[in-house]
Amino acid sequence: MFNENFTWKNHKSCGTTSLLPMTPKKPQQWLQVVGHAGSFHVGDYGTLLKRFCEGEQQCYLRLMEDTLKPFVPAYHGIVQRDEQDYNMMDNLLTHFNTPAVMDCKMGSRTYLERELLLAKERPQPRNDMYEKMVAVDPEAPTVQERTQQAVLKTRYMQWRETLSSTTSLGFRIEGFRKSNEECHTNFKRTKSRDQVMAAFNNFVESNTHIVWGYLRRLKELRQVLEESVFFRTHEVVGSSLLFLHDWKGRTGVWMIDFGKTAALPAHLSLDHRTPWVEGNREDGYLWGLDNLIDILSNMLPLT
Repeated sequence: MFNENFTWKNHKSCGTTSLLPMTPKKPQQWLQVVGHAGSFHVGDYGTLLKRFCEGEQQCYLRLMEDTLKPFVPAYHGIVQRDEQDYNMMDNLLTHFNTPAVMDCKMGSRTYLERELLLAKERPQPRNDMYEKMVAVDPEAPTVQERTQQAVLKTRYMQWRETLSSTTSLGFRIEGFRKSNEECHTNFKRTKSRDQVMAAFNNFVESNTHIVWGYLRRLKELRQVLEESVFFRTHEVVGSSLLFLHDWKGRTGVWMIDFGKTAALPAHLSLDHRTPWVEGNREDGYLWGLDNLIDILSNMLPLT
């Protein structure tokens, strides 16, 4: 049974929720390397609770019926804890012993087109975004922005993407934590292939067996993505690949974070490799995955 402060909750958007049989598993922590603190809680029976987002719930319901199902956490419906709703899914760390964890944000942009449009329709200089900008690069603001001590959200969003490998490679490292609890999160200006390769090499500690494991999984994922109906009909923005490995040499990669993933109009589909221009909805996900696979391949010795 679940702890008494967890209750099942039905939502009109997801239909009837039923308790799925699950085998009890060992207690497991969730290692959150990046993201908003408090968004996650460890559930019982090898599950993870993530603060409820209806868009993400709808994605998981569709993904459970798609060929991508083996590449995402299994979804188990909605639970309530302390009057807060959570999406419940498998805790991917459960089957790893003291795992190393990496979060890679995929795609050539991390903002939705509708976010950009809304920011243009309601331009409002933001002091907080100006402060974030100068904290990374004091020379980045224009003379006018320095005078105002503020930047527009559209300007900040597009500037931010150019700093990292998001625009140059179609993905960026958000952060990683090694099995010895050594944590690295300063990748805002990691942009070149060599810099990314050096970061990955640090993460895997030069273990080619681990690299092989990741490479096999990524190639399998790419093949399934190219066949997936869900992927073809959704703008996948702000989603990450979660990398896990442990000292036994076990590896795994899963797609996570679908809060910004948006269904496309019925007449539109994406190839996820075409460069983005405003209006085409392309996200660069497969372009980024191609580059990621190429970088890991180059980390392996020539045979």
